[in-house]
Amino acid sequence: MIDATLLRSNANIAEVEELCHEAMTYSFAAVCINPIFVKPAAELLHGSQSKVCTVVGFPLGATFSSVKIFEVETVSVAGAQEIDVVMSLASLLSGRADTVREEIGSIVDVSKGYGIDTVKVILEMCYLTQEQKVQACELAIEGGAHYVKTSTGFGPAGATVDDVKLLRRICAGRAKVKAAGGIRTLAQVLEMIEAGAQRIGTSQAGKIVREAINNFTSK
Repeated sequence: MIDATLLRSNANIAEVEELCHEAMTYSFAAVCINPIFVKPAAELLHGSQSKVCTVVGFPLGATFSSVKIFEVETVSVAGAQEIDVVMSLASLLSGRADTVREEIGSIVDVSKGYGIDTVKVILEMCYLTQEQKVQACELAIEGGAHYVKTSTGFGPAGATVDDVKLLRRICAGRAKVKAAGGIRTLAQVLEMIEAGAQRIGTSQAGKIVREAINNFTSK
């Protein structure tokens, strides 16, 4: 259920390689890394259960749809199997719901054509009212998103239990929920899973799993 994440601007290849080895050791669902590292990560993870995930329109989502689509095409060629794309909040908050839906739909269609089997749409919940959260989630589902994701981790707040519960209720089997942003402990992971998260994004994946293993083996 865990996406081991490394999206810092100062990340380096040695850290990505370490993350990939950790992913294979603990059978993480994916490693989520910046596009520049997709190719070496894909080479390292080839044949393993862990997939290569990268980000599109990250972290603001405030670029042209054509640029996001170009990113999808480029990262797919490099070896990405999943993408986390940032919703255009600028469009959402400007009342352009159709634009948001159409952009997501186009990205999902292009991704499918390039062999990317999972598209997660980041809603950046901390900037939205309750009504806007519901609307953003519905638009992502209508656009064909496989997951809705709480946060980039770069906003003023990350995942909350209440937001995860809300998204799970709205999705109602039509899409899955990924909790990400500020999740750094095993206790937080368990809270998010209990709230309904089906995927967890965290930069502390190895530490959290080791804590879980230690807790289990000490009983």
